[in-house]
Amino acid sequence: MEALKTQVESLGGKSFAARQIREWIWAKGVYDFQAMTNLSLSLREELSRRLAIFTGRVVSEQRSRDDVTKLLLAWPDDQRVETVLIPDGARRTVCVSTQVGCAMGCAFCASGLEGFRRNLTAGEIVEQVLQLQRLASARVSNVVFMGVGEPLANYDATVRAVRALIDPDRGAISARKITVSTVGLPKAIRRLAGEDLPITLAISLHAPDDELRAKLMPTAAKYPIREILAAAKEFFQSRNREVTLEYTLLAGVNDSPAQAHELAGLAGELRCNVNLIRYNPVAPLPYSRCDESRTDDFAQRLRRRGVNVNVRRSRGVDVDAACGQLRLGRNPTTPMTLDG
Repeated sequence: MEALKTQVESLGGKSFAARQIREWIWAKGVYDFQAMTNLSLSLREELSRRLAIFTGRVVSEQRSRDDVTKLLLAWPDDQRVETVLIPDGARRTVCVSTQVGCAMGCAFCASGLEGFRRNLTAGEIVEQVLQLQRLASARVSNVVFMGVGEPLANYDATVRAVRALIDPDRGAISARKITVSTVGLPKAIRRLAGEDLPITLAISLHAPDDELRAKLMPTAAKYPIREILAAAKEFFQSRNREVTLEYTLLAGVNDSPAQAHELAGLAGELRCNVNLIRYNPVAPLPYSRCDESRTDDFAQRLRRRGVNVNVRRSRGVDVDAACGQLRLGRNPTTPMTLDG
């Protein structure tokens, strides 16, 4: 808020105008300075000339057959990321990216195919939510940090963005409706456990043993599963919030009955949920989607061991907007401080 006050005052406005601008954007969904009628005309004109609410340029917008919307945004330096809106009745979930590209190197994921470029700022992360909220003409109810990039490798910006989204005067989204997904960075998980943020933590596991995980997730696999689960246990104990283990089923790779048994054992050590994800194809990667019957069998084996299992429904597959499919796609201006 202080940064926005400074910007407003530098343009000749009073400091209280910063709160008015914030209310127009977050509470009223108005993204045009000229429409902010309780601001003086001279300030509106200065704001329109000198500041921009949105700095990301919409390069493309795609709508899937099942009503998922994917935006490709280009920032002033022309670095690009994708972000997704997933409607489900009254629930509207935005999947945000936290980095341009990804350095984690997961063998089955599109996000790292073009390498890592840079971290996004907290304002750029928050802007993805506002861009899609504007498009939907309705408030976003849930946010998942599951787009391009590793959120905990961009820790400070991720936490600042979460704080902006749960702030009653800004995003006003319940912290319990925000999920941060990580490949499993133990030090950062422990740091997150010390934050006053009752969010959900999701860990991308994808293999029940360190040997296979090292092949599928080479960067993340330098941290043994036991070390990751120990950090996740600290997170759970810090707020009594169940952790989610995410497990993408790759046909013939990690979907055997024995692997279901191993995964159940890990889940039993940690109070958690397991999200099973049927692999969403990515060209030119050599993996195949697990069929429904084998997925159901895997899920039932977990349930028989007392594991709470959810089989995630893939949305937006026809526009490459589903889990694991987001990537980079092929007017500088002064940003307004969206995260402050």
